[in-house]
Amino acid sequence: MVREVSKRAKKMMNTYSPNIGFKYPDIAAQTMSYPDRMGSSVTERALEMIKNMPRVALTNIIYLPSQKKMYTPPRRDVSRKKGKGSKGQGHYGSWDPLGYHGKSQPLIETSPSEKYYGKYAQRRQYPPITMLQLQRFIDLARVDVTRPVDITQICNTRLFTFDVAQQHFGVNLTEEGADMFAAKINLEVQLASELVIAAVERCGGTILTRYYDPISCAAIFNPEAFFKKGLAIPKCKLPPQDALDYYSDPKNRGYLADPELILEEREKLAQKYGYKLPDLSSDPAKEMLLRRKDPMQIFYGLEPGWLVSLTDQLVLKPNDEDYQRYFNTVY
Repeated sequence: MVREVSKRAKKMMNTYSPNIGFKYPDIAAQTMSYPDRMGSSVTERALEMIKNMPRVALTNIIYLPSQKKMYTPPRRDVSRKKGKGSKGQGHYGSWDPLGYHGKSQPLIETSPSEKYYGKYAQRRQYPPITMLQLQRFIDLARVDVTRPVDITQICNTRLFTFDVAQQHFGVNLTEEGADMFAAKINLEVQLASELVIAAVERCGGTILTRYYDPISCAAIFNPEAFFKKGLAIPKCKLPPQDALDYYSDPKNRGYLADPELILEEREKLAQKYGYKLPDLSSDPAKEMLLRRKDPMQIFYGLEPGWLVSLTDQLVLKPNDEDYQRYFNTVY
């Protein structure tokens, strides 16, 4: 129902009101009752409200209260005085900490990081030893060539630095002195190049690349100290995923590669470098040159799970089936 409004009231509604600030768009709607004007239900009132609201645009969007930034005036003489007053930091004796240069952010964080050094402390490290040094160890009788040479023999020379705490995982035999190497040995290292393999096999020896996990490296680095602890000989784990291909490749003489493929690669390498491959079948030291460890074995002649007593000079072997099953499985 539309109520009757006098002409004076209509004139007042159509004029500008200083308290409200806008004209009434429709006098009839203003004179209607509230239920008739907005609807009885909540849904109708909400739809009516949306119809009367303006469109969302860039002109009527404001920032959230949490996104408002307080204005901070620029600091003066920060680079020259290091934020220590008008006379500089030397006047107050308050020098910046190491790694800082007048700001709250360390200097190392101001330059972009390089991914090459990512997780550097977690990478496997292989301390290098040259073939010249190895030949010198042999000439000075610090390495016995009548037995297989592995990392234990190299560490017993006391001339090779090996530290498990620094992520050392074995020996990297480098090429320096490859032309002067003249020893026939059964060598086991962790990393070796093609030239190093050719230099060892040219003299009638054999070479094998082998992986050791950190627990095994701690045992073979100093066997005497390990046996004095009264611990059982650990089993060696398989190499991780990123090193599995290297130790399974016959070109690298990996210990997980097929022996028949290794023989083929020996002949190919001899043809490539132009030397005659010695015949190991008629060699008097054939048994020593072809001696190998089991993939889970870390000492020659000692199986995983055995206990060595230096005081009683005994080797204790387990009889428990569960104990043997654990040390005879890979995982």
